[in-house]
Amino acid sequence: MIKELIVVEGKSDTVAVKRAVEADTIETGGSAVDRKVIAKIALAMERRGVIILTDPDHAGERIRKIVSSKVPGCKHAFIPEKDATRKGDIGVENASPEAIRHALEHVHTSFEGAPAVIGMDELMAAGLMVHPRAAERRMQLGNLLGIGYCNGKQLYKRLAMFSISREEFARALAQIDEGGITL
Repeated sequence: MIKELIVVEGKSDTVAVKRAVEADTIETGGSAVDRKVIAKIALAMERRGVIILTDPDHAGERIRKIVSSKVPGCKHAFIPEKDATRKGDIGVENASPEAIRHALEHVHTSFEGAPAVIGMDELMAAGLMVHPRAAERRMQLGNLLGIGYCNGKQLYKRLAMFSISREEFARALAQIDEGGITL
């Protein structure tokens, strides 16, 4: 049984999570997260803790931002897009129980205002910004670090927010470069 409540988008996500692990969920009911849902999540945070597990798409990221801004200290679990896609549809409900368990085993706690260890200039030098294959490299990096896919500016923020060390960053980049996605 997972102690924290897991925030998901809808009923089908709850079904998928419960197939993978024994856990309680709170459903946002979509990307328009209302005050009642935020109040439930805040209470869950006080009592048991919260893990946000949303779809790896724009709407899921919007929900993640809304919830984490209203309820600080949430943990974050990310499923790579490739593991949450079936027949062109992206969502937690499409992920295998193994992918969901993996995401929940590798949660990150955000620390708003954490100092950046890795600078924008390093992201550019690593081919993660202003590079023809930057988006592809960011997706791979986000999957390896378990912080999800994001644009360059958001990557800079996430690396700081999730306290990704210089060593973790370097190891992930080395894996990407060994796999053939080099500059």
